[in-house]
Amino acid sequence: MKRPKVTVVGAGHVGATTAQRIAERELADVVLVDIVEGLPQGKALDMMEARPLLHCDCVVTGSNDYAPIAGSEVVVITAGLPRKPGMSRDDLLQKNAAIVGGVVDNVVKHAPGAKLILVSNPLDVMTHLACEKSGFEKNRVMGMAGVLDSTRFAYFIAEALGIGTRDVNAMVLGGHGDQMVPLPRYSTVNGIPVTELLPEEKIRALIERTKQGGAEIVGLMKTASAFYAPSASVTEMVDSIVRDNKRILPVCAKLEGEYGLEGVFLGVPVKLGSDGVEAVIEITLSDTERAALAASAAKVKENIAKAKCLG
Repeated sequence: MKRPKVTVVGAGHVGATTAQRIAERELADVVLVDIVEGLPQGKALDMMEARPLLHCDCVVTGSNDYAPIAGSEVVVITAGLPRKPGMSRDDLLQKNAAIVGGVVDNVVKHAPGAKLILVSNPLDVMTHLACEKSGFEKNRVMGMAGVLDSTRFAYFIAEALGIGTRDVNAMVLGGHGDQMVPLPRYSTVNGIPVTELLPEEKIRALIERTKQGGAEIVGLMKTASAFYAPSASVTEMVDSIVRDNKRILPVCAKLEGEYGLEGVFLGVPVKLGSDGVEAVIEITLSDTERAALAASAAKVKENIAKAKCLG
């Protein structure tokens, strides 16, 4: 049986670990693309040499050009500069916009039928720019953020309660930044809302830690940013697309009236399947939550305008 093909652009920590996870879960054959000569080829070979021990048959190949990506069902874009201590995601705006724009041009040329998953920061802005530049339908362009922010929130909840993570489900909406919108009412432990299990002040502390989750790791590592949780989050999205699982996941998707928001990519629950974002799921929000989501959207639009001015 012919396996699907997934391309990962960027062979740094996030991209290479994503390629490894996709192959080891036997989701697809993977093409790992990077501009650094020998880097994607070497990492791909290293992964393949582990294959006899892992008993997986998916193939990872490395390339410095885009011709091998032809026929990819999904293209994951991780290319871009990582954050360093003291930098915000928005500080990466100008340089990463140029990098992502060049990647998208090559995807349009070589894999025009692919779905795009953006990982490069600032995530919501890069997703918007990729959609505009590619001309792809909105369902085929999305960003990975909500899955990552939600798994961080879930871990912090489990840690605070002293329980395992398996029964914890968390929900975080909004932009991938300081104005993300964690939703304790929709975050549960085996169906029990976390608001029933933790005091309000503790929940507020967990929300703040979630918002600063990436910065906390950058501060600890100094010369790198997070890649284990981001790569796991991307892989969860790829799984739902290539296997048509139709999972309900928080994904950066284009809103056209949903939640009262228009023409902005923002993290919301979606049904994710073989056609990409197959539906945006609207959940009931309180006035406070809706206002927070609107404020997050306004910040994303502000950065989109800034990116266009810089370009």
